[in-house]
Amino acid sequence: MRRLAAVRGAWEKTRFYVREFSGEAAYDRYVAHARAHDADAEVMTRRAFERARTDAREADPREGFRCC
Repeated sequence: MRRLAAVRGAWEKTRFYVREFSGEAAYDRYVAHARAHDADAEVMTRRAFERARTDAREADPREGFRCC
């Protein structure tokens, strides 16, 4: 039983870091933030959120030149 708990704990930690590194958790944080400030607020879809995030990243001159 202890070994199963250790494996599960390791899996959860790995999943957390992979989601943070890949940016997948950013949408979840956005939704939680939007709901916390206004429960009736219209929340962007994941696709719209990712598009807005990409546009903002590409518009930032500190990100450097992107050729493609």
